[in-house]
Amino acid sequence: MDLIAGLTAIGFTEYEAKIYLELLRDNPATGYQLSKNAGIPRSMVYEALGRLHNRGAVLETRDERATLYRPLPPDMLLDEQEAERRRLIEGLREGLRQRYTAEDEDHLWSITGRRSVLSYANQLMNSAEHEILLVLADAELDDLKPTIIKACERGVSVSSLLTGSGELNCGQVAYHPPLESELQNLTHTTMVIVDQREALIANTQIETRATITRNPNLVLIARQFVWMELFTQRIYKQLGDDLLARLAPDDRRIFDSLRQ
Repeated sequence: MDLIAGLTAIGFTEYEAKIYLELLRDNPATGYQLSKNAGIPRSMVYEALGRLHNRGAVLETRDERATLYRPLPPDMLLDEQEAERRRLIEGLREGLRQRYTAEDEDHLWSITGRRSVLSYANQLMNSAEHEILLVLADAELDDLKPTIIKACERGVSVSSLLTGSGELNCGQVAYHPPLESELQNLTHTTMVIVDQREALIANTQIETRATITRNPNLVLIARQFVWMELFTQRIYKQLGDDLLARLAPDDRRIFDSLRQ
C-alpha cells in the first residue's frame, strides 16, 4: 500500500505524511533532521510539524539544544482518526436526515456502479417493514445475503427468485430454470422490491446500472413478475411426469432444466 497516499486520504498533507513516516522510522528527531531525511524544505517542515502537533499526531519536547519530536503510535493515531470519522459521520447523518424529504413520486431514477447499486439495495432492504421480493444471481446473493438474513430475523416476509446455484436459508426461495434465465437475460438481473412502495431493477452484464422507482404502477409490475415466477415454481413442484409430457417441447425443455 502507498502509505503517503493512505495518510493523505485521511487528512494529512503530503509533507505531514512524509514527516510522520520518517518519525516512525527514526525518532526522536529534530526539525532539521526531518527536513534533511524526509526531503522537506526547512521553511515548511516546522509549519507541518506544528499542524501535526496540534492534531496530536506527533509529540514534542524541548531539551537544552533543540526541540525533539516523536510520532503518536500508529494504532493510537488510527483509532483516533476512526473515532473522529465516526463522530463526523454521525453528526452529518443527523443533520442530513433533518433536511431530507423523500416523497412518493412517479420518476425513474438511475444509479451507476456496483458498489453504489448494492449499497442502495442494502439500505432499501433495511427500510423494509413487511415484505421484500428479490431476483438475484449468485454474486449479488453473496453480497446481499447478510442484509437479507437480518430482514428475515426481524420478521419481514422475504421471497427470493435465484438465477444461480447459491444457497439462501431464509424466507421463500425458488430457483429459476437456468435455460429460461438465459433466454430472458435474468442471469445478469437484480431486482429488489420493498413493501410494494419502491423497486430497484439492475443489470450487471457490463456496467452495473440500476433503475429505482416509487411509481406505484411500475412497482406493481415488478412485484407481480417476481410473485408469478415464484407461483410458477410452486405449481411446477406439484406436476407429475404425465402432465409434463403433455407440454409443448419448448415448454417442457424449460421445466426439464430445473432438474439439471
